[in-house]
Amino acid sequence: AKIATWVDGKEGAANQWAKYIMWAPDLFYLLWKLSTDPDVPKSERLKLLGAIAYFISPIDLIPEGLLGPFGFADDIVLAAFVLNSLLSKTEPEVIERHWMGDDDVLQVIKKIILISNKLVGEKIMRKLKRKVI
Repeated sequence: AKIATWVDGKEGAANQWAKYIMWAPDLFYLLWKLSTDPDVPKSERLKLLGAIAYFISPIDLIPEGLLGPFGFADDIVLAAFVLNSLLSKTEPEVIERHWMGDDDVLQVIKKIILISNKLVGEKIMRKLKRKVI
């Protein structure tokens, strides 16, 4: 609700990344559902749990407490990279069955990865990639 209010407000409407930030709740839900799915390899479930912990941590590279909903930028980028990694270890259908968003989840992941350097900057990207590997 806070993200939707932000997007509809002056600041969010002017933010070029607002549509990406709107995917944050759906990505969080997807990470959660996949972390409990027995079709997901255990090693990948640990990565998913790490991404969930990063999402809910008040201490991260772009803090929501200081930047509001735009602070989810690093969270969605990390989620996209973890989900992309999962795609190499499982069938896309496993991910698709838990997606609650309106857009195609595989396209969402791809779009976030493509703009990730612009969204969060190269320095933060290097730090996020270290968390995924």
